[in-house]
Amino acid sequence: MTKAPQQSLKPVLRVHFSGQDRLGRGKMELLEHIRETGSISAAGRAMDMSYRRAWLLISELNHMFREPVVESQRGGQKGGGAVLTPFGEELLQRFRSMESAVRAAIAGDLAWLEANRSDGDVASTP
Repeated sequence: MTKAPQQSLKPVLRVHFSGQDRLGRGKMELLEHIRETGSISAAGRAMDMSYRRAWLLISELNHMFREPVVESQRGGQKGGGAVLTPFGEELLQRFRSMESAVRAAIAGDLAWLEANRSDGDVASTP
């Protein structure tokens, strides 16, 4: 029986601010879904997340910075919606750029780790 190949290693960027604030790939993915759908609830659904959880994450983001990241409108004829602000667009772009820079900076080390990691068949020795 052939084993499925292991997934390649993937670095994950997370920025810790003072206190409990963190900026990472989950919030960035949420922003991308808001950009695509124009809706916090639709963005949350796309990530199997409740509207409340998505809204709390957006509220967190909006309080982390001097400028809002997302602006939302309630109800109305079109049922409301949400958009990234120009600052939110730049935040998303810069975060994705930081992720690319991290991957490029440690590519050689990741290749070394990949070449030297166990395939899972190695018996553990006591």
